[in-house]
Amino acid sequence: MDTERRLITMPDGRDLDVLLAGPPGGLPLVIHEGTPIGLVLYPPRVQAAQDRNLRVILTARPGYERSTPRPGRRVVDVAADIAAVLDELGLDTFVTAGWSGGGPHALACAAALPGRCLAAASVAGVAPNGAEGLDWSAGMGPENIAEFKASVQGPAALTEYLDAEAASLGTVTGEQVAASLGGLISAVDKAALTGEFADYIAAGLRAAVSTGIAGWRDDDLAFVQDWGFSLEGARVTVWQGGRDLMVPFAHGQWLAAHIRGARAHLLPGDGHLTLGGPGSGLVMDDLLTLAELT
Repeated sequence: MDTERRLITMPDGRDLDVLLAGPPGGLPLVIHEGTPIGLVLYPPRVQAAQDRNLRVILTARPGYERSTPRPGRRVVDVAADIAAVLDELGLDTFVTAGWSGGGPHALACAAALPGRCLAAASVAGVAPNGAEGLDWSAGMGPENIAEFKASVQGPAALTEYLDAEAASLGTVTGEQVAASLGGLISAVDKAALTGEFADYIAAGLRAAVSTGIAGWRDDDLAFVQDWGFSLEGARVTVWQGGRDLMVPFAHGQWLAAHIRGARAHLLPGDGHLTLGGPGSGLVMDDLLTLAELT
């Protein structure tokens, strides 16, 4: 793969670590990775993007990799960062997809950058904490319940929890990654977590904690606070699996029901990881259709 990695300075002086792949003249596809996943490309995803003349732009959110931490950031803040990255690259309109913890960040771009963000996909993405009519933690694996309990307790409790978790993730291999995720993955996800895909997930986890837990911590804290934007009126597609133990099916159902005009793909047989692996081309096709580019 032809890739380029850059450190881009934001208007406020912070740096963002950015990874680019694909045709320079292609429509930008801004990918928001999960929590915690670092700047690691999944080759089949990049190939699917190239086949559709999309240029992959992957940014490390503040606190991950070489991106300057930004304590207290809200989910909506990602939109201004993405706009600054695109400005620096001389790019205008784009489509975006967020997997898992990246889902809210893709939605933020759609809401805060109308006209510039042509369409957004939330793939196995979390819904707002405290949303009316949603039992937010029901159906989550025990590890996520413990993590978000610490998030609600505040930065000190969450830092202590994540420091302990990061110790094992920092050396995890593809052969170990399914076991390391414990009760967070269902049988369908375990079946998918092999070979190149397992190696990619493991590499992403290692990269995410390579410079500490600031990015992971600040993601979690942002999720359990007000996101800072309205979910109404954006071009959004929602993908959610019924066998997802990281982000339960009800989250996707809630998002699909509460984002006016959202296109819903609620798939009872899918898990959390299956939507982010082989199905990436389907997500891209859906985005391009929603953006009225096909």
